[in-house]
Amino acid sequence: MTPEQPHIALIGAGSWGTALAIQLAHRYPVQLWGRNPDAINTYRTAGANTHYLPDIPFPDNLQPTADLTAALHQATDIMLAVPSHAFAATCARIATHLPHLTRLSWATKGLQPDTRQLLSQVARHHFPQANLAMLTGPTFAAEVARGLPTAVTLAAPDSNYRTRLAHLLHSEHFRIYTTDDLIGAQLGASCKNVLAIAAGIADGLGFGANARAALITRGLAEITRLTLALGGRTETLMGLAGLGDLTLTCTDNQSRNRRLGLALAAGKTITQAQHDIGQAVEGLATAREIYHTAQASAVEMPITEQVYQVLYQGMAPHAAVSALLRRAGRTEG
Repeated sequence: MTPEQPHIALIGAGSWGTALAIQLAHRYPVQLWGRNPDAINTYRTAGANTHYLPDIPFPDNLQPTADLTAALHQATDIMLAVPSHAFAATCARIATHLPHLTRLSWATKGLQPDTRQLLSQVARHHFPQANLAMLTGPTFAAEVARGLPTAVTLAAPDSNYRTRLAHLLHSEHFRIYTTDDLIGAQLGASCKNVLAIAAGIADGLGFGANARAALITRGLAEITRLTLALGGRTETLMGLAGLGDLTLTCTDNQSRNRRLGLALAAGKTITQAQHDIGQAVEGLATAREIYHTAQASAVEMPITEQVYQVLYQGMAPHAAVSALLRRAGRTEG
């Protein structure tokens, strides 16, 4: 029997979705779907994502489309790279075309707003029989699109699906490490955005490298507590899906979440900061969901709590960092 020829539907034409589409299209046919027909027409004419990655040309195998039916028509594999707030609605749209979908992956980092659901729970609701997978890790879209060396985690409970996707995604410049811990991978990917806001605030206030290192280290400890409480594993967070992604997002100004923290420390409002960044800042909504999840699970997450206080309770950034520094000493763990 002739092996199935992969055709990829990459759903979401933002910077990250486009970067993944470019990466994949060097080897496979890829349909890159975006919801804005005018933007997609511009991308098609220019041969590049003129809004997010204007200097990186599309490979010949990459076809932008605003027609979801066309994107899904020949797809052997579907990957979502939409913002977390659009994840459920996008799954619902796909389900109208493919109600019996058997495999679905995503590269979205966050939780479902207002429900505290992991995205795997959202996907399972729409596709009860599907094998599920998530791609995560320390990645900036522009570097992936340019083919710079990158290593990521692919989390999928089903070993056959995990092997299939690892083979599809792995390339000379895009190295795949695998795990079956979908819970841990999702929580690492979600929580790190909240902590990057904290790191941006601390750096913007001039608290220095020592404070940044402390935030990263103690941030990892609180992510681990929540992950264990919800059924994930510590070792997942010691790798790319946890420590790797957390370090990158907290220390580099390509991170939108870090830039949000820097802007807040500079006295800008959340609305002003979002306007200046110009793309979805996942940590903004995720901070609320993670805070309430931790409260419901009786898990102590002091850094996340202070970020929540700044974003949703009007606390001044300086007061939030000071509150963390005033906490009593304790045994490390």
